[in-house]
Amino acid sequence: MGHYARVTHGESGTHLLRGVDPEKDQTYFLCQLTQAQLKNVLFPIGHLRKSEVRQIAREAGLPTAEKKDSTGICFIGERRFAQFLANYLPARPGDIVTDAGIVLGRHDGLMNHTIGQRKGLHIGGLQEFGKAPWFVVGKDLEKNRLIVAQGIDHDLLQSDSCILEDINWIPAGLPPEELACTAKFRYRQADVPVIVTFEPDGHARVRFQTDVRAVTPGQECVFYQGEECLGGGTITAVFKAGVPRGIAIKEDHP
Repeated sequence: MGHYARVTHGESGTHLLRGVDPEKDQTYFLCQLTQAQLKNVLFPIGHLRKSEVRQIAREAGLPTAEKKDSTGICFIGERRFAQFLANYLPARPGDIVTDAGIVLGRHDGLMNHTIGQRKGLHIGGLQEFGKAPWFVVGKDLEKNRLIVAQGIDHDLLQSDSCILEDINWIPAGLPPEELACTAKFRYRQADVPVIVTFEPDGHARVRFQTDVRAVTPGQECVFYQGEECLGGGTITAVFKAGVPRGIAIKEDHP
């Protein structure tokens, strides 16, 4: 039936706009679409809120009118994500360690965890560390270690810039060398004011006007100008004051 997004067509080309329902807007996931693709796309419910879609379904007598919202990955069906990944990526168990290198437990594969994650670590109840919850703050890919720290706002979760690759620019024409806009670093995150510098080699550097929590390599950074989605790119590196975040924290980290 179509994603919650909108398109407009005019002399300046095709523009991808946010869906009217901010809770269901899907433009974050559509940022890699091109002019050629969008000019032939219809989003028939992008101008509606989910509550309105449900009401239309009730009036039409559709059994899905009261169906529970899907919160998983639609194209793999109702199954556990870790089990799905295990079909394609062999599990490599390793240590869960603090940022000081103290071993707290074991993980069943780095691909099953993301920066900022709290649930599913199975390292609670460590009395010598107090009651503060643990969060994933990094991955040491070389040593196959999952790095954790206590506190939802731990400094290792904060960053002020990132590098992108595989940039897709949706509006007709090339992007400017530098752009002030807003960005999202994960779905349903509030927009963050940023300055984007597009490099000649195809990469982009994104500077945040305020520190942002749990920006994660491998996820998408998506650009917005008001209601319009301008495109985005894949996050390859994250920094705080020039220091890398989220990857390969050294064993002798203070």
